[in-house]
Amino acid sequence: QVQLVESGGGLVQAGGSLKLSCAASRRTFSNYRMGWFRQPPGKEREFVAAVTRTGGTTYYANSVKGRFTISRDNTKNTVYLQMSSLKPEDTALYYCAADYFGGSNGATSTSSYDTWGQGTQVTVSS
Repeated sequence: QVQLVESGGGLVQAGGSLKLSCAASRRTFSNYRMGWFRQPPGKEREFVAAVTRTGGTTYYANSVKGRFTISRDNTKNTVYLQMSSLKPEDTALYYCAADYFGGSNGATSTSSYDTWGQGTQVTVSS
């Protein structure tokens, strides 16, 4: 089973940018659809973005569309989340997740992903 380690979180002012990274432990990384989710304080975990195994298709939550970009580098076993124009409501614990041979169905659903990282905190101050 793949193991995931997120990094890149931190404190940033509103309007700023951050880039999250998620490193996977297995060389079969390209067999996994990857997703980013977040859990704001006191709320349920929610979908942010996902990318197919080849990186050819991406999915975004409406709340981040146009501001966040998901990408992956299969040669480095890493998926990224570039976040720009950050807002205080983006404050959350951000998780990356992997779904073995996941396709387009279920890309935005937490229940479709079977492996999760430990999370990295993003705090946006106003």
